[in-house]
Amino acid sequence: MTVGESYVERPPLPALAGVVRTVWIQRTGDAPYVQRHLPTGGVEIHFPLGGRPQLLGPLTGPHVEVVPARTTLVGVRFRPGTAPPLPAALGDLVDQRLDLAGLWGPAAGRLVEEAAGAPERALLLLQHHLLRRFRAAGRVDPLVREAATALMPWQPVGIDTLADHLALSASQLRRRCLQAVGMGPKVLQRTLRFQGFLALAQAGATATGRRGVDGVAGLAVDAGYADQAHLSRECLRLTGVTPRELLGGDVERCACGHDHSASYLPFLARRDRAPLLV
Repeated sequence: MTVGESYVERPPLPALAGVVRTVWIQRTGDAPYVQRHLPTGGVEIHFPLGGRPQLLGPLTGPHVEVVPARTTLVGVRFRPGTAPPLPAALGDLVDQRLDLAGLWGPAAGRLVEEAAGAPERALLLLQHHLLRRFRAAGRVDPLVREAATALMPWQPVGIDTLADHLALSASQLRRRCLQAVGMGPKVLQRTLRFQGFLALAQAGATATGRRGVDGVAGLAVDAGYADQAHLSRECLRLTGVTPRELLGGDVERCACGHDHSASYLPFLARRDRAPLLV
């Protein structure tokens, strides 16, 4: 890291835990920072202090951004199917970065004014603003939330089986996922499987896959991939680089050097739970 650069990730406020996966504060140092955003199945809010908050829509591939030097920003990453209330369906926001002023109107400008100053205050204000918006809008789609949970990598399930479990047709499930997630259930399943691999890598997990298969290959099997070649193909599609390039040759830490445990530990918490569908 350059001098002055930092990244602190943490769980959200307890009242947001059901819809927000993680929040963070990032500071860049004396040099610009190249940030590679990866598909997570959810959307993100990026709020540079002194700048304009933006929404990063659902990603289907990598989004590379150069964050200017001496920038401080706060961020929020949402769980799949739990985006903040927006005037557009997420299917229309895929792979886009949008100014929140165009989505939230004057409320975004007021938030910028109120959040001027310390990043801790800005992050707290942003979370309380999100709480008010969620409470005013009512619940997110409960069937899509259940579908996203069932599509976690630790509980492999067929899309038709999932649709039957939710008392939906496969086309109805796809429509509701496109509306609330921005992608169909199969794409979401593939995205969450890769997030599962990253969670295992970040946690420094020991592979429990096939005998004689360890390291990246073992974690790939544990996450649900057929083998390391399968993982490599998906990694290139989702991130633009190989697993070794992404992780910097170290399966215990991503190449960026940031600690993402606050994001991935809740994800791993579902690993040992009984399957939702049998």
